[in-house]
Amino acid sequence: MTTPPAPKMDIATLRRLPRGIWALGFVSLWMDISSEMIHALLPVYLVTVMGASMVTVGFIEGLAEATAAIMKVFSGALSDWLGKRKVLAIVGYGLAAVTKPVFPLAPTIGWLIGARFIDRVGKGIRGAPRDALIADISPASLRGASFGLRQSLDTVGAFLGPLVAIFLMWLTADNIPVVFWFAVLPAFVSVFLLWTFVPEPDRPKDVPKVKSPLSFRELKHLGHKFWWVVAVAAAFTLARFSEAFLILKAHAEGVPTGLLPIALVVMNIFYALSAYPAGVLSDNGTRLRVLAFGITLLIAADLIFAQVPGILGVLIGLALWGVQMGFTQGVFSSLVADTAPAELRGTAFGMLNLVSGVMILLASVIAGLLWDSLGPYGTFMAGALLAMLALLSMIPLRRVLHHDEFD
Repeated sequence: MTTPPAPKMDIATLRRLPRGIWALGFVSLWMDISSEMIHALLPVYLVTVMGASMVTVGFIEGLAEATAAIMKVFSGALSDWLGKRKVLAIVGYGLAAVTKPVFPLAPTIGWLIGARFIDRVGKGIRGAPRDALIADISPASLRGASFGLRQSLDTVGAFLGPLVAIFLMWLTADNIPVVFWFAVLPAFVSVFLLWTFVPEPDRPKDVPKVKSPLSFRELKHLGHKFWWVVAVAAAFTLARFSEAFLILKAHAEGVPTGLLPIALVVMNIFYALSAYPAGVLSDNGTRLRVLAFGITLLIAADLIFAQVPGILGVLIGLALWGVQMGFTQGVFSSLVADTAPAELRGTAFGMLNLVSGVMILLASVIAGLLWDSLGPYGTFMAGALLAMLALLSMIPLRRVLHHDEFD
């Protein structure tokens, strides 16, 4: 595999990005800080303070993520039908914000379940319309950079949130409800930025209105190029199981329990550092090469986790895992924007998210079964094999997309 050439990430490129793209990036950053401050502490709060069982914790998380995946399909289709993206994004981020005060105030587990459920409903509502909005307001020549910047800032929030939570736990002598109250402010900052600084572009006159986005006729109208992108994304996601297994691997190699959240911080730092450069690079006519390089990094990460023992192996594996996320997630979004009709972009992103959600659930079940029967070695070697198959699936995708245009 030939390493892609260095991207041109000069100040001029950053200045050319629309203000709305920057605003959406900081919207994601602030909401992720808020959400991760709560999510980093919610499981232990449920068990140690509210007296919940581990089954209850698993039920809450499973219900939350399944709800978000399903909602993304319908919200994306609704944004196509309305011809409006921003209003749905505001509803989604707004729901997430108004649930934040419930977490410190909740008197029972039922309230926490309700708050977590509504929070994930909000995530599902905003996801596909937000991605379609990025595609709508970003110039085609800067599409990869736009998705990359948003993803990078989002991931900065993902690792700052737990760090802020750790600091506040130290400052407040482990007072979890007080930390939850601190999480309220960044959530409302996020909604304010979205409301104030992100434009709602008018539907172009040459873009037809969509009456039934989820009908078979319209789904077929998404085109074979789009569905091939989804097929490769499904194969890739099957190889990229839950990050929970990275934490389990770190624990198995001797990382103390109290420091295990640092594993995700390390991964997300490398994710944040690589997402924007990968997006810029993909705009240079090398979308598929960037994606292939990212999948190759996933293979390397799995092999490191399987073959290299000790903390050093964990750190290298986490770094590679984070960089492969940076080189794949925004590029998949760019390919969806490239291949889906403008009037069906919301539906397209919703379908991509649904398929990815189902596949990562399946991947995590498979990884868990392999872990129980073969240990970490079997799980990560199987991940490397599945990633190789995902890499091979790019051969027909390249032919379908006419690589002289996309690669």
